[in-house]
Amino acid sequence: MKEYKTINQVAGPLIFLEKTHDVGYGELVDIKLSNGDRKRGQVLDTSKDIVVVQVFGETVGMDKKASVKFTGETIKLGVSEDMLGRVFSGFGVPIDGGPEIIPEERLDINGAAINPYSRSSPSEFIQTGISTIDGMNTLVRGQKLPIFSGSGLPHNDIALQIARQAKVPGQEGEFAVVFAAMGITNEEAKYFIKDFEETGALEHAVVFLNLANDPAVERIITPRLALTTAEYLAFEKDMHVLVILTDMTNYCEALREIGAAREEIPGRRGYPGYMYTDLANLYERAGIIHGRKGSITQVPILTMPGDDITHPIPDLTGYITEGQIVLGRELHRSGIYPPIDVLPCLSRLMNSGIGKGKTREDHKDVSNQLYAGYAEGRELRGLVSIVGEEALSDRDRRFLRFADAFENLLVKQGGDENRSIEDTLNLGWKMFADILDEKDLTRIDPEEIKKRLKK
Repeated sequence: MKEYKTINQVAGPLIFLEKTHDVGYGELVDIKLSNGDRKRGQVLDTSKDIVVVQVFGETVGMDKKASVKFTGETIKLGVSEDMLGRVFSGFGVPIDGGPEIIPEERLDINGAAINPYSRSSPSEFIQTGISTIDGMNTLVRGQKLPIFSGSGLPHNDIALQIARQAKVPGQEGEFAVVFAAMGITNEEAKYFIKDFEETGALEHAVVFLNLANDPAVERIITPRLALTTAEYLAFEKDMHVLVILTDMTNYCEALREIGAAREEIPGRRGYPGYMYTDLANLYERAGIIHGRKGSITQVPILTMPGDDITHPIPDLTGYITEGQIVLGRELHRSGIYPPIDVLPCLSRLMNSGIGKGKTREDHKDVSNQLYAGYAEGRELRGLVSIVGEEALSDRDRRFLRFADAFENLLVKQGGDENRSIEDTLNLGWKMFADILDEKDLTRIDPEEIKKRLKK
């Protein structure tokens, strides 16, 4: 490899070189500083005269005397089944004190899009142990179901709880979790590692941690490393893999930072115009392939700036993914964990993953009745604040009590409480029996009511 000393500009994490020969997009670059230090980079853009290189790390002290070598290779991750139970940096380096991974394969981190013709429709239930997800916004194997949160809400606790508890009933031995955290603090990283180790979840997990003081450029790589690992475990080792990505807002902020350094024309709120495509490249790496035993299910987590669900990040994520789980600040203030506000939530693939032989034959009816009862009770709270509870009918009072019970019995559960789908559905029936009359159960088949509410 030839060394080139053609740097003519350093701007933030980017260096600009005069083009000397044809280079490929995404090509790895070795950089030797004038003081002898070495850094790595990646070709971000190339034109007729200029090559833009994104440096992995600080560019402080880098001058035009630095030399550059183009390696002719893209970033590859060495993967192995031995990665299970290990913790890596956001750049794929082991940080748990264990030995280096001896790779079975080296895979391009950008992966390859799944041919739509080869995709199999998701239809198998994943149990997270959280009632509001399992019962009302069911996660299906091969789905992409994001969690929309806000600053200060316990999305990381929920992420860890899902990572600990998620399983495919009857196939626990084939399940693995790939957990990637981006832009987190050292304190959060210690919390994640401690939780994984103490609960034993680390045994079937691969963890990537990108810290807030790590280069923003690394944040772009971290989710790709996680998804490359997941693809290897799913499609080469026949595992069912759950990928949790937190926080996608930090990822998008890194995209915006790099776009500003490149002096790109910004799109909505300063984010690059290609952010939709970039997010789609990540989210669409979930799914099931015909003829392969494994699958990849994604739960991306993002914090909505200002709790604004119309912000570009949640807005674009909602277009690409198959529903959303929304955390409610009012529920959190009321001391309810997990504060999942089911009314704006949606799982578009729920119907294909529930029912007889998958969860239970009454699952859909129970979910519909829970939604209807809670929505009516929430609406009545607003009416009570105007006319008072005395002005309500007996039926209205029942639904008002039902909304309170729904939040305090079904939504609220312990951080280590792992409810089965049977527990969740039975809890729903208990609330129906204790609070509502049979004539209130308008969303449930009458035969099912007779069967479940025998006097």
